[in-house]
Amino acid sequence: MITTNDLKNGMTLNYEDALYEVLYFQHVKPGKGGAFVRTKLKNHYTGANIEKTFRAGEKVEQAILETKKMQFLYKDDHFNFMDTGTFEQIPISEEYIGENEKFLLENMEVTIKFYKGNPISIELPIAIESKIIETEPGAKGDTVNQSFKPAVIETGAKIQVPIFINEGDVIKIDTRTGEYITRVSK
Repeated sequence: MITTNDLKNGMTLNYEDALYEVLYFQHVKPGKGGAFVRTKLKNHYTGANIEKTFRAGEKVEQAILETKKMQFLYKDDHFNFMDTGTFEQIPISEEYIGENEKFLLENMEVTIKFYKGNPISIELPIAIESKIIETEPGAKGDTVNQSFKPAVIETGAKIQVPIFINEGDVIKIDTRTGEYITRVSK
């Protein structure tokens, strides 16, 4: 147990039978009344953000998370990962992968957070390189305005790319937003 005076950004709390990450906190000492701590918390399971105000010095339970570097191997009924330190294989269900599935490439190294031995979240690299497997041909000379067209990458995800990108090109994608960054090679 810790007090709300000890809160830090990025800390994980076990609050109301759920895990919350502290996104933001602010100690407030009004002229009248007792001090309090205003927080913004993100639910690890649902991804929902809540705002919660605690009294200064109130006790909350800190959740200790274990972080492991793991390599994505393949997908069957589950997503199968291998611990890069022990080579132990761990199946993880789709509910923990969430939106990250559309950018998950075989042999990709990811960071997985565990709470009491159970996976709770997965972090992909900020940018990945992926090959375009399907897109319509671009029109030559149309470079006056920044035009985008739909494309499908090798994971099956659909993203918007500039018109000069063709099938077979390798591009870099921001996994946080799903946006095109740059072309890596033709």
